[in-house]
Amino acid sequence: MKKKLISAILSSAMVLSLLAGCAAPVAPAATSEPAAAETEAAAPAEEATDEATAEDAGSEGGKVFGYTCMDGTNPFFVALEGAIREVVESHGDTLVSVNPLNDSNTQIDQVEDLISKGIDYMFVNPVDADGIIPALDMLKEADIPMFGFDTQVGDMSYLVSYAGSDNYNAGYVCGEDLAKKIPDGGDILVLDSPTMQSVTDRIDGFMAAIEESGVKFNVVGQQDAVGNLQVAQEKCTDLLTAHPDVVAIMGGNDPTALGCLAAAEAAGVSPLIYGVDGSPDVKALLKDSALEGTGAQSPMTIGKTIAETAYKWIDGEEVEAFIPIETFLITADNVDEYGTDGWQ
Repeated sequence: MKKKLISAILSSAMVLSLLAGCAAPVAPAATSEPAAAETEAAAPAEEATDEATAEDAGSEGGKVFGYTCMDGTNPFFVALEGAIREVVESHGDTLVSVNPLNDSNTQIDQVEDLISKGIDYMFVNPVDADGIIPALDMLKEADIPMFGFDTQVGDMSYLVSYAGSDNYNAGYVCGEDLAKKIPDGGDILVLDSPTMQSVTDRIDGFMAAIEESGVKFNVVGQQDAVGNLQVAQEKCTDLLTAHPDVVAIMGGNDPTALGCLAAAEAAGVSPLIYGVDGSPDVKALLKDSALEGTGAQSPMTIGKTIAETAYKWIDGEEVEAFIPIETFLITADNVDEYGTDGWQ
């Protein structure tokens, strides 16, 4: 029963990935590097949808908000985009979303395209904290106010306001838990994503926690999984082949943790696996798999907070430049408090 449950959840996540690969912006998919033919086939439909939406909103006099995140196929960003969209549409305005699929150059091109279509405001989550700067320069030159979410940009002075999880703490609570559960230490793997500031902060927090614990852990393998389930599975498979005796794996987000779980199941090993997000899929497996914990955050809270902040600013109110959102650890011991059928 346990293996069937794990297989069903992982298969569901991967199927959703493939189905959404050619869909409109911000739909549940999963590959961060789709085949060129798929990208080219999807782009015209996406551009046509965005252009029509922006023009319709402009002709009706409503405000038009642009939206970009690092990977709209990630369920976390699907939920977050939905929360922003709910606030925007409740005001009778329009949200135009694009999905760069973890490609920084694509993100810059898409932002430039949104500017040409007449957006009034922009919600920004960068693929690359520094790589996004050329797009921010274009937005600034076009006098389009910017609101950041989840991941900081390289120069925060571009943003009116930013709302995001305490990512350092989200990683820290995972490291703290690991040190308590394996007091003898051992070899561990880390699946990160160096260009994503949110993931870098999580890994920094994780490493700080285990260092402060005094428990001796050795990172014997560290790879960039770009926050993607399938990439993480491939990278972790290779790492586990070289290091089958690791006692734990830290993933930069929940899709990464799920990919590592699939790799561990295939290799017949059971290291403690941690992720960050608090996603429904991971919560559902905490009691019945090698997944040990997830540094939980709330995409709906982040999305609602930054969208409401944007409207406060538009209405002339003073807003905070930086709005932190609480993070905490969910394990098998407390998962029932948060449920497994949705985000907390």
